[in-house]
Amino acid sequence: MIVFDLHCENGHRFEGWFGSSADYDSQRERGLVDCPQCGSKTVGKAPMAPAVGAKGNQAKAPPVTGEAQLSNAPMPPEVEKALKQLAKAQAKALEKSTWVGEKFADEARSQHYGEKEETPIHGKATKKQAEDLAAEGITVAPILFPIAEPDELN
Repeated sequence: MIVFDLHCENGHRFEGWFGSSADYDSQRERGLVDCPQCGSKTVGKAPMAPAVGAKGNQAKAPPVTGEAQLSNAPMPPEVEKALKQLAKAQAKALEKSTWVGEKFADEARSQHYGEKEETPIHGKATKKQAEDLAAEGITVAPILFPIAEPDELN
């Protein structure tokens, strides 16, 4: 896994975890990378400080409390196992769910207000749309791992 510092056109900074640099490029080209704060799809890599190891004869400074620590070290086996289990659970849940794409907010409202039968759905919503749905009492949850839209699959 590789972690990139990303930024959107509105100046929001956030992290993205990808299998490789090529994986990031592929997901970005397919419109799968967006800002978690505003939903913008105009996302780029932010400048990052390289991870340069300390000289062997120097003591490592203790981390500042509350500061996020990044590492290029391999993921601990228990973290990798947990992520795989989450990915499997998400895939299983999506098997019984219908892709509604950009119409997610409208479809969720239609079901909530009894205009349509309630069935599991997934699709795309901006942060604002998700906040509005939650304010109306409509349950929404983010998809934790990127998925390919049905029309983008081979």
